Amino acid sequence: MVNQVNVTLEGGFDVPLPPMVKIRQVFKAPVVKDIEAAVAVEVKKDGIKERVKPGARIAVAVGSRGIANIGRITRALVDNLKELGASPVIVPAMGSHGGSTAEGQKELLATYGITAEMMGVPVQSSMEVVEITRLENGYPVYLDKIAYECDAIIPVCRVKPHTDYKGTHESGLMKMLSIGLGKHKGAAKIHTQGFSSFNRLIPALGQEIINNANVIFGLAILENAYDETAKIVSVAAENIYQEEISLLAEAKAMMPKLLMSAIDVLIVNEIGKNISGNGMDPNITGRNTSGEPGFPAPPIKKIVVLGLTEETHGNACGIGTADITTLKVVNGIDFTYTFNNVITSTELGGGKIPVFVNTDQEAIAVAVSCCNLVEPPDVKIVRINNTLELNEIEVSLPVLEELRGRPDIEILGEPYPVQFDQTGSLLRK
Repeated sequence: MVNQVNVTLEGGFDVPLPPMVKIRQVFKAPVVKDIEAAVAVEVKKDGIKERVKPGARIAVAVGSRGIANIGRITRALVDNLKELGASPVIVPAMGSHGGSTAEGQKELLATYGITAEMMGVPVQSSMEVVEITRLENGYPVYLDKIAYECDAIIPVCRVKPHTDYKGTHESGLMKMLSIGLGKHKGAAKIHTQGFSSFNRLIPALGQEIINNANVIFGLAILENAYDETAKIVSVAAENIYQEEISLLAEAKAMMPKLLMSAIDVLIVNEIGKNISGNGMDPNITGRNTSGEPGFPAPPIKKIVVLGLTEETHGNACGIGTADITTLKVVNGIDFTYTFNNVITSTELGGGKIPVFVNTDQEAIAVAVSCCNLVEPPDVKIVRINNTLELNEIEVSLPVLEELRGRPDIEILGEPYPVQFDQTGSLLRK
C-alpha cells in the first residue's frame, strides 16, 4: 500500500478552474415497464415454449455484467420454466471473471441478487469444461461441463457493442456461448488469437455450440441510453446468428454518448466491471486497450478516474486507459482480479496503473496543467458518474457555450464553483 505521493506542480494545486453547470443530455429511450410480464410473454410465445420439456434440467447461463434488472429477469425466466414443468439451474457464464474460480463467479452472481435463495433454484458453479467439437481449422470448442450435461441451455445476456472490437456479433448471445460458457479455458484460448479475430471466431464458435450442444433458445436484453431495460426478446437457437445482427444494430442506435465536440478533461467518478468490461466503456471515451478501430467519441485530452465501484470488487481492468488517478483508487485495486482479467484478455494495457497523486484536487490540477495550449479558466471539463450514466452530467462553462440552444440539452441550474473538502475530495452537486 502506498501512503503518500510527493509531486510538485508549478503554481500549486489550487488551479483556477471555470465554473461548472449541471445539464441533462436527452436521448430517445424505450423502456420495458413490466419486466416479469415481458419475460413471460417471450418464454411462452409460440415456437419457444414448446422447446421447454417437462422434467428437463435446464442450465440458465447468466454472466457478470451489471445488467439492469438482471436479478428480476433471471427470476422471471426461472419461474416460467418451472411453470412449464422444467427444472432449471443457474450456471455462471462469465469466462475468467470472478478471479477465474468457481466460488468467485458464484459470489459475483450474488452481488446481482442471483443466489439460490433469491432465485428458488440451485446455482451450480464450476470451471470444468468439455471439448465438444472443433472448427474446421482444428480450433477447439469448449463448453461448461455442467451446462453441457443438462438437458437444455438458455443463455441470458445483454446485446450491446463490444469494448474491444467491432463486427456483426459483439457482446451478446454468441459471445455468452463461446466465451462465457467457455469458462477460463475457452476465454483464455480465444483471447490468444487477438481481438482482430473476434469478429470471426465468436460467431463461428457460438454456432458450433448451437449445432453440437443443447441450446434451445436465448434471452436477449437491450438497454436504452439511461441504463434501463428497453427490450427483452427470446430467440430460437437456430435463429440466434441472424437475429443478433439486427439486435446489435438496435442496441447501438440506443447507446448514450457525450454530445460535445471536444473535451480537455473528462472526470469519471467511478469505473468498474459492472459498468463495462473495460471499466469505462470505450464506446463512450473512444479509448480501448486493443487498438482496434471503430470507437468514435469526442477527442479527450486527459481522463481522470476518481473511484472504483463497490460491485467491481477491486477489479480495475481498464484503469490503464486513464491518464491520472488517485492514491485511494490505487490502494483499492485487487491486483489478483485485475491482472487475471487482463492476462486472460492478452491486452495488458488495461491493467497498467496511470500516474496517481494523493487527492482528487491534485489529480484534476495535474490533468488541467497537462492540457497543452489551454489556460485553466478556459478548460473544457466534463464530469460524469460513470460511462453508463450520461443523462445528467456536469460541464464547465466553456463546454456549455457550445451546447446552448440544442434540443437534446437541458440546463438544470446555475453555474457553481468547483469545490473540494478538507481532504481534497471533489464535492458532488
